[in-house]
Amino acid sequence: MPTDLVGFVRAHTHLAPVAYVPEVHLHQAAEPVGLWELTEGEFRSEQPPPFWAFAWAGGQALARYLLDRPETVAGRRVLDLATGSGLVAIAAARAGAAVVRAVDVDPVAAVAAGLNAEANRVRLAVTAGDPLDGDHGDAQVVLAGDVFYSEAMATRVLRFLLRAAADGARVLVGDPDRAYLPRERCTELAGYQVPVPTALESVHTRHARVWQLRPPVRRPAAALA
Repeated sequence: MPTDLVGFVRAHTHLAPVAYVPEVHLHQAAEPVGLWELTEGEFRSEQPPPFWAFAWAGGQALARYLLDRPETVAGRRVLDLATGSGLVAIAAARAGAAVVRAVDVDPVAAVAAGLNAEANRVRLAVTAGDPLDGDHGDAQVVLAGDVFYSEAMATRVLRFLLRAAADGARVLVGDPDRAYLPRERCTELAGYQVPVPTALESVHTRHARVWQLRPPVRRPAAALA
């Protein structure tokens, strides 16, 4: 892991508009393979790539949805889970959210999200850490873009999101039909044909949808004898 994270992000990316959300500019990597190796991953292995360096389809769809429907987050407290580049969090801030917390387990992602927030002149509260065994805090809206990419990750994320939904938060997910998306628990809100990096997705576009997670059904307590 590089010690100068700000310098590392700046050295391996360039600031450019997001393909499907051109209102937002991100520090993006032009070519994924070399950067993947530098961040201790192995191309085409099970190790995920540096999510902070790319605008993924699910995140683009969710960001587009928020900017087109700012009432979704306007005036509300928002948590962006697994923020990556910060794209969705930035869109929420631009849409008028009162407070936006952005969290990612990768410390480089936290730095990148902070740099991207600065470039877009919005304020985010960015944290590096793993919140999945905890709760959503006081967030009224919880956002998750492209988080169901592996079985292990999906299981932990779903538990976290279900707890948030059960506690009254509105949970929105952006996803390009990844294998582990819990479709049976979601209601589709919108769909988009999103440009994606061909080196990562092997296609030029992905159909990505925005879903709302339905809260778990509360079963009534058994009657006392």
